[in-house]
Amino acid sequence: MIFENLPTTPTSEELLDMAFSRAARAGRAKSGVEAQQSMLQTASNVLSDNLENVVTAWPDFGEVDPFYYELADAIVDVDEVRQSLSEIQWAARKTKEIGREYQAKLSGDADTSRKFRKQAFARLADVVEEVGDDLARVGDARNDLRDLPDIDPDDPTVVVAGYPNVGKSSFVNAVTRASNEIAEYPFTTKGVRVGHFERDHVRYQIVDTPGLLDRPPAERNDIEAQAVSALEHLADCVLFIVDASGYCGFDVDAQLALRDSVAEQFGDTPVLTVCNKADLSTDVDADRFMSVENGENVDETLDAAVEAIGYEPELPFDG
Repeated sequence: MIFENLPTTPTSEELLDMAFSRAARAGRAKSGVEAQQSMLQTASNVLSDNLENVVTAWPDFGEVDPFYYELADAIVDVDEVRQSLSEIQWAARKTKEIGREYQAKLSGDADTSRKFRKQAFARLADVVEEVGDDLARVGDARNDLRDLPDIDPDDPTVVVAGYPNVGKSSFVNAVTRASNEIAEYPFTTKGVRVGHFERDHVRYQIVDTPGLLDRPPAERNDIEAQAVSALEHLADCVLFIVDASGYCGFDVDAQLALRDSVAEQFGDTPVLTVCNKADLSTDVDADRFMSVENGENVDETLDAAVEAIGYEPELPFDG
């Protein structure tokens, strides 16, 4: 996952402590003007290199898959993070420039060189402190994003939707042979359920999203709505599960109204209506009927999703 290896972002105080303590050690190894030159070069390099590393550790949001971009933007403000990274990049360049500017002045006697070196340290500190809030923002964003579950946007993906208690989790458990994971997102209360299965040597993902696609759009907050937008980029097929028996606590008309809103939001993505608990009732117009509890037509329902996706892996050219 593109955010999981982001390194810890140092605070401005940590950066300055690191730079000046290393500079002090470098200065003790020499004397006179050379000591001041070594201290300045060390401090400037430590700051510019570490600030640059903060920026380069992040992916280019302009090239991030739309699924991960929308997901990140639902959790952190991507525009604010990009602006902070730009400010930190400026600070990386500025600390290097200050080091070069003052290095040229450290050529007289030791006392004069010490005075200029102290001026340089003050300016370096000012620059790093100026981007202190940006470092904090990037650090918070890193902490919020690095533990997102590993979902591969390139894998063909089935998204399972429907009101609570219609059997979505039971279906995902059944077709993934309990190999699925509970993925924690900050905008869900029960965790997104991510499973995998294979058909004809192709790996598919299947995703159940409690808290997102289990109620009408008007009941979602802004972050949840944007998370659904991310799922639009992920889904290659939606299985909308209904319970015609009504034991789920929602009448069929309400379930079908939610189905229609999901179908509208997901546009050209095929949406299959699946009646679960078909052993209790089939009183609904559906594409497939199954009973997860009795193991009836479960695999056939999954096969219908695979067929609707119509995924054809790219094969190496056989010339």
